Order: sequence, then structure tokens, then C-alpha cells
Amino acid sequence: MRLGVLDIGSNTGHLLVVDAHGGAAPLPASSHKQPLRLAEHLDDDGAVTKKGIKALTDFCASAMEAAEDKGCEEMLGFATSAVRDAVNSDDVLAHVEKHSGVTLEVLSGEDEARLTFLAVRRWFGWSAGRLAVFDIGGGSLEIAGGTDENPDVAWSLPLGAARMARSWFAGGRPSDDDVRELRKQVRAEIARDAGHLLRPGVPDKAAATSKTFRSLARICGAAPSGDGPLVPRVLELETLSGWIPKLMDMSPDELADLPGVSASRTHQIVPGALVAEACMDIFDLTELEVCPWALREGVILERLDQISVVTRAH
Repeated sequence: MRLGVLDIGSNTGHLLVVDAHGGAAPLPASSHKQPLRLAEHLDDDGAVTKKGIKALTDFCASAMEAAEDKGCEEMLGFATSAVRDAVNSDDVLAHVEKHSGVTLEVLSGEDEARLTFLAVRRWFGWSAGRLAVFDIGGGSLEIAGGTDENPDVAWSLPLGAARMARSWFAGGRPSDDDVRELRKQVRAEIARDAGHLLRPGVPDKAAATSKTFRSLARICGAAPSGDGPLVPRVLELETLSGWIPKLMDMSPDELADLPGVSASRTHQIVPGALVAEACMDIFDLTELEVCPWALREGVILERLDQISVVTRAH
């Protein structure tokens, strides 16, 4: 069947159209995306602004049209941190549904971590053993771990790259003292619940997913996306730590010239790098393997599983 998955993230709205059936990898057929930067369209009270709501609604309407044009039998729409945390979340969702016809499900942070873990587990398979997964989004950081397809532990922290950029880098490069304070706060936040993942022992494989991790891996020497999804890509802690001081001293134009960095995300690279480094340090990981599958694929796989169960029942 042909499915459309509409992912409203804190940075980007992305419709992924796939041809999918149970027991096979979803095959991408079409992609339609737009930088929405909802995490930056919040007012002082934490509400999505009128400008942000209009941009979201217009994109959802265009995504619905694109899904219909591509012959999707079903469209699964969901929103993550930026909408989830907005104080006017219900109003935003109602406006989108009324004016675009798109119903968005707001995923909890735990569900976001759980579904991302499912996708990474299916990508690497059972040979990965005990698996740990890290996902830096625009609004939040998701962490999950376990030996099955459902993680034993899964949680979300408000440490997304766009959120950090808005809070700490809005005025340009922060002072050394501010960077030290940010680093301290990020690490304390991650370490608070680190025992959830550490208690069962060191993971057999530690994986990372999301645009932030992919960009950092590319900066640190990983293969370009043009080489295809099957090429192994690794982010090494030592290399990342060496890059962070250089990234901090770069202008937006210099950052945009780096491989794997889009101009619209230059302001998120340094805060994303600080969060990534903290994850690796606190969980004592020398490297993370970058997985091309993430939340969208997790949503697709769970839906296919549901369809297979219904089909077998009949």
C-alpha cells in the first residue's frame, strides 16, 4: 500500500510518501518538506504565534494535496515537541484541522523515543544485541534502550538543538562563561536519569539518528548522503570534541560551507554538538553509529504491524 507520513517537527514539516507492506522495508516514493522552525515561532508565554500557525496550516494543506496527488491510501500525521509543549497546542491542532483537513496526533516524548527505537532496531536487526538510541530533534532529545523491539527504557528531555539555539545563542556566540553554564546544565539534565540506560550494562550497539547527528557525523568525516543509506556512518567522540571549539569560532556563512550543514540550521550546529558530546561522555560511548531510519519510519512500521494483525485476524 502507499502511505503518507506527515511529520511536524520543531524544525521542519516533512511529508514522506512510501510504498510499504509487512515484512519489507518501506520504499520512499516521494518527499515534500518545508522549514517551519516552529520552535522559533513561540511567543514569551510559550504559545505558537499566528505566523507560526499560518505557516503550519498552509504546509499541512499542501501536504494533503501532495499525498492525494501521489495516490496515498492513508496519511498518518503527527507532531512532536514544538506543538506538544506549546501552551496553545489544542488551538493550533484545531486550526490546522479546520483549515487544512489534516488531523495531527501529538506524540508524547516517550512515544517519540519508543517509535524511533523501533525503527533503529529494525534497521540494525537482532544482531545489534542490547541497543541504545539517541535522537536530537529541534525541540527535544530522545533516549531509549533495550534488547527487544519495544525499548526497556525510553524518555525525552527538553534539549533539542533549536530550543538550545533559541535560549542560549539568540544573540550570537555566547561568552565562555555562558557556554560553560550551558554545558553544565545539559550534562546535569542528561545525567539525572542516565541510570535507566546504564543499569542493565553497556549496550552492544549505540546508535544515533536525526538531522543533527547526521550533520555532525558528516562534519567529522562520515560519507555523504549521496553514497546511499547502506554505507556505515560513525560519529566519534574524540573527533567531535576536537571540532566543537572550531565550530564555535565560525560565522554562519562558514558553518553553512561545511559538508552536511544547511544554511537554515547553522545556528543549531553548536548547541546540537554540545548535546551530542554530552550524551557520549555521560554514557561512556566512544562512538555512535548513525542510522538512516528514525521516527517517520517507526510510525510507518508500527502502522504496518497493526494492519498485519488485523489482516491475520480476518
